[in-house]
Amino acid sequence: METPAKILLVEDSPSLVRTYVAQLEKGGHVVETAVTISEAQQKRATSRPDCVLMDLQLPDGNGLDLLQSWNGLEIDLPVVVITANGSMSSAIDAMRAGACDFLVKPFGAERLLTTVANAVDKARLARTVERLVTTAPKAGVGEMIGSSKAMQAVYQTLEMSAASDASVFIQGESGTGKELAARALHKLSNRAKGPFVALNCGAMARDLLESELFGHIKGAFTGATSDRAGAAATADGGTLFLDEICEMDIELQTKLLRFIQLGEYRRVGEDKARVANIRFVCATNQHPEQAVRDGRFREDLFYRLHVLPVYMPPLRERNGDLIELADALLAKAIETEGSSVEGFAPDASAAIASHAWPGNVRELENTIRRLVVLCPGKEITADMVHAAIGQSTVVAPAGAPIETPPAFAGGSPVNTPVFPDMEDTRPLWEIERDAIEGTISRCDGNIQLAARKLEISPSTIYRKREGWDRKASA
Repeated sequence: METPAKILLVEDSPSLVRTYVAQLEKGGHVVETAVTISEAQQKRATSRPDCVLMDLQLPDGNGLDLLQSWNGLEIDLPVVVITANGSMSSAIDAMRAGACDFLVKPFGAERLLTTVANAVDKARLARTVERLVTTAPKAGVGEMIGSSKAMQAVYQTLEMSAASDASVFIQGESGTGKELAARALHKLSNRAKGPFVALNCGAMARDLLESELFGHIKGAFTGATSDRAGAAATADGGTLFLDEICEMDIELQTKLLRFIQLGEYRRVGEDKARVANIRFVCATNQHPEQAVRDGRFREDLFYRLHVLPVYMPPLRERNGDLIELADALLAKAIETEGSSVEGFAPDASAAIASHAWPGNVRELENTIRRLVVLCPGKEITADMVHAAIGQSTVVAPAGAPIETPPAFAGGSPVNTPVFPDMEDTRPLWEIERDAIEGTISRCDGNIQLAARKLEISPSTIYRKREGWDRKASA
């Protein structure tokens, strides 16, 4: 933290008060104490603390009532609640009422100081972002591009979050650049020299994901012929990015929660506890609150991870960014392919601007690369754009003939090839890619829904995407 924080400790146990005060003061904080709700109310108003650390069971009432009263008055004050191991439901109730985090007894000094620091940092971040609304716009951060107001909010949040070790929860539709945001956050942080490890929780089965996350020892399961370090060990000292976190198996979520709370994990098949110092960043294209209500995502894990939220806007909310992005992606594709294409025709830019891009930046990037590869001349025209967009979204019903979009040049009939010098036959993997990506686009980027429509698993889609990327870059 930049400066020591003023902490209001609300606790009626003298022994615990002495312990917590000693630990907090050793961490550089200034501590005031209160033993009742009424005393806490008074000291909150007079001392103006940066954070409140509060036991829920107090002599004159429940701390939850105090928290709800502050929330009702819109008091901007981070509150960390303390609860016993058997009262997790109370902690969750407190989070719903506005607490920013919770501690489960017993906890050590390091856990106490980290939780308080995260709470203070989150509150300072929110205040700083509000002050920065008039800051000169940035053209981008990391590999992200865009000057829209929606992206300015993303850049500011990432920059202010970088100084903290608090968990970051990135939400956004498929293709909006959630991993790019995570990588930018890592590079901006004081962990930039450490490793950045990305793990897709929706791309593999539970047993395999547990091994990928925590590692395993020789003989832990069939095929485990040697010890293997997982992402937890690899990311030690750096950042661990958990993509599609809502797809993680519910039993594995329990182990992840323990890892986040204690900083300890066990390799599959091993009794020995290992320690890793990690900053957690996770992402999802779902509504995590709905996943919690559906019982697919642990509520306590959600609150542990959802400390610093980041929203990645879809292209339709990024006014003015589309052409800027298209130009940058075109330059990248030309360099990657060694193409002689020189740019977009004016009508091509208008065609790009008129499309909804349900697959967001990923769809835009894939379409532009396809245009560069297949363009027969020096300039990409509107007809080419319309044909490429149609190619990426047309999916014929099972058994029905697939209609080819109009040719790029000359307004050729619908059933002629896209380019006059191309054969009608395409590789099977390209046809499969277009069918699957088209379904994902019509499902607004929801891979889980698209998988159900196609009667395959989400992990199959992720594996196929990796294979398509390799084939396209070969």
